[in-house]
Amino acid sequence: MPRFAYTGRDRTGTARAGDVDAPSRRDALRILSGRGVQVSQVTEGGAAAAQPGKKDTAGKPKAFALSLNLSRASDTAPRKQERLPFLESLHELVTSGLSAGEAVRLLSVRIKEPRLRQLDAGLWERISEGAPLSRAMADFPQVFDDGTINLIQAGEATGALNDTLGRLIAHLTEQKELRRQLLTALAYPVFMVFVAGAVILFFLFFLLPRLQALLMSLGGKMPASTQLLIFLSTFALHYGVFVILALVLGAVSFWRWRSTPAGRDKTDAWLLRLPLLGPFVVAQTVLSFSQTLSVLLENGITAADALRMTERQINNHVHRAAFKQATERVLEGEALSVAITRTGCFPDLVLDRLAVGENTGNVVRSLKDISKSYQKVISNRLSMFTSVIASSVLMAVFIFVGFIAFAIVSAVFQVSSSFKV
Repeated sequence: MPRFAYTGRDRTGTARAGDVDAPSRRDALRILSGRGVQVSQVTEGGAAAAQPGKKDTAGKPKAFALSLNLSRASDTAPRKQERLPFLESLHELVTSGLSAGEAVRLLSVRIKEPRLRQLDAGLWERISEGAPLSRAMADFPQVFDDGTINLIQAGEATGALNDTLGRLIAHLTEQKELRRQLLTALAYPVFMVFVAGAVILFFLFFLLPRLQALLMSLGGKMPASTQLLIFLSTFALHYGVFVILALVLGAVSFWRWRSTPAGRDKTDAWLLRLPLLGPFVVAQTVLSFSQTLSVLLENGITAADALRMTERQINNHVHRAAFKQATERVLEGEALSVAITRTGCFPDLVLDRLAVGENTGNVVRSLKDISKSYQKVISNRLSMFTSVIASSVLMAVFIFVGFIAFAIVSAVFQVSSSFKV
């Protein structure tokens, strides 16, 4: 019978290594799982340790083969949207007393939604072979990011998976609610823009040509405002399509340039200089930093790994580069509040609260308080943006409609006065 060498950790987190006799690698993993060993490597006959990227019989990495299979069934392939529903369902079952593996097995046969069912089935397939939950999740990078996987791995190592799931779900729910608020805040201004555009197009392409024909049939010289309005209507009729195409091409070109590293750095720097958007971007960075770092530290992730993962969660590249430098200084021994102060990206009050948390040995609590405060700040700014954009659109529409009315009425009066003469 083949002999397999293994390394891993037991339920207490103690490192274990040894040999086990089993008919196959899968059986070896099952035996070790039954003994409560969280396997990190299994090697047959002292060969090279199996790595996460070990190639299958076709010579391709297992993760690559998985992604290839998923691409062939893209209509039911799990996506990032399935992450939160899966974690919520898993948390409910684990809270009820089931182990993580048994909970995933139950979900794989109970869930009806196709994408979520495929995710659960894929996870159970790997867990049944002896892989821990975190390693099974790592085979689905399109669903679970590194931060989520590391948190689950920390929960497994410390035996506090249920608490970790609860904190992670709360964190992801807060992010989802923030995105919902952003979309809700933008919905009304976007609607007003479409309504205003429809009103303007109605005047330029339907009403104005008929009034123009009527006024020209009556004769007389039309005032400058009416001539300008007719010129705009004529220009829009003949060249409007080309203007729209030019705007679309310009927008596509700008977006492609922004997708490049240099373009992203430049545009992110521009955003920070804008009067309203700049403070909003800063608030987003503070919220992302405080939320992510507090969750990671609270769940046992080391400070170095937590800082690096937090860095990847910051969207603005100018702030991300500054935070990367701050992370390097922290790893060299500098205090977190001092290192972040050097970046010049964070408000003074945030730095003071962070410094107090460091001095009292309660950084996580300070980060949570900062997160709660900036959730309110962002909600208030979103409400302000909605009001400003909606008011600006309405004002622009009123001005343009007023100009159209003035041009038409003045033309009617001038033509009428020419008849009196």
